[in-house]
Amino acid sequence: MQVILKENVENLGQTGDIVRVSSGYARNFLLPNGLVALANERNLAQVEHQKRVLERKRAAEKGNALELAKKIEAFSCTITRKVGKNDKLFGSVTPSDIIEELLKAGLQVNKGSVVLKEPLKSLGVHTVGVRIQQDVTAQLKVWVAKEEN
Repeated sequence: MQVILKENVENLGQTGDIVRVSSGYARNFLLPNGLVALANERNLAQVEHQKRVLERKRAAEKGNALELAKKIEAFSCTITRKVGKNDKLFGSVTPSDIIEELLKAGLQVNKGSVVLKEPLKSLGVHTVGVRIQQDVTAQLKVWVAKEEN
């Protein structure tokens, strides 16, 4: 039996995929749980329409993400921290500190979008990745400086 997936189903496929499953699996599990629709002409046309609409929406979102990436790459932030002997930082600069600086500058990013392997623990210039979308990442320059007393 051919069905159209309404949702992502593990080990079966993604939303909008047309898959062949056993009729018992479709009747007893997939259809009652609203995970699929029968693959008839009407439903196939509706899925194709939804795919086109979704594709346009994704293209617009990617355009916005690329625009934001350009703004982030043109921006650099300075974060000050107290230092001890040999210019060793007390604490570190974390992704939340960087996100806070981006938000102050009016650049809207998601909470987990700053990609750091480990917190910044030294003075100087650091290049940090900011993931805006799955396939759009911007490089941000972060200056870590001494806090003047």
